Amino acid sequence: MMTNYDSDAIGPPAIHELRELVRYRDLLRILVSNSIKTRYKRSSLGVVWTLLNPLLNTLVLTIAFSQIFRFEVENYAVYILSGLVFWNFFAQTTTLAMNQLIWGSNLLRRIYVPRSIFSVAVVGNGLANFFLALIPLGVVMLLLGQPFTVALIFIPLAAVLMTMFILGVTLLVSTLAVFFVDVVDIYSVVLSAVFYLTPVIYPISIVPEPVRTFMAWNPLYIMLELIRGPVYLGVFPGVAQVAAAAVISVGTLVLGWLVFTSRQEEFAYRL
Repeated sequence: MMTNYDSDAIGPPAIHELRELVRYRDLLRILVSNSIKTRYKRSSLGVVWTLLNPLLNTLVLTIAFSQIFRFEVENYAVYILSGLVFWNFFAQTTTLAMNQLIWGSNLLRRIYVPRSIFSVAVVGNGLANFFLALIPLGVVMLLLGQPFTVALIFIPLAAVLMTMFILGVTLLVSTLAVFFVDVVDIYSVVLSAVFYLTPVIYPISIVPEPVRTFMAWNPLYIMLELIRGPVYLGVFPGVAQVAAAAVISVGTLVLGWLVFTSRQEEFAYRL
């Protein structure tokens, strides 16, 4: 007996995919857990490398920029590391998600799993690494005498907003990568350019005023300041800043989810 396929019964792709993601939540937990275990198994230093890596990068950049270029930034190591923990979360997660979706193409052809599960798992892994990266940041703050203020309690909310934003970008670039494989290589070049166009390793005060106004609207800079404010300045982000970050995060996530779910049925044939 032939069963009719009723697309109306399934509902809009965006809603259906969300329901499926909830239904496959156990698989999602396994993917996140395995991703974390696999990453640390490949390294002889394991979790230690996750803690050492940002410290070594901070040391190199601190010497290069604070000494050679003479930036007048107090506790520059704290300033730069507070930016890097966000940037690494963003750059590594979005890059890995594109490769992960392409890697999972064979699985998509053989069995049914929610297409978004790969992207969400990668972001979950990135979030775990983000919180691990806060440990060396705390060590640097302690060594340099940077005060630990009550504003640090804002970091979990900042992490939520950043995660929403990064997941939205991840879904967008992953969708593009499925249809245009060259996007993977192009994206790495774009990331390098955006890194230097975002005040991660230098203070925005050194940028000329007209450019500074433009850079202040950079979504990455707005997200970055959510953590740099509490960590480096010891202050809570302003209401307007949090509202802008919330609008950007929710808007990016909704846009990414709608674009991804509207084209997901084509993924198995494109990959």
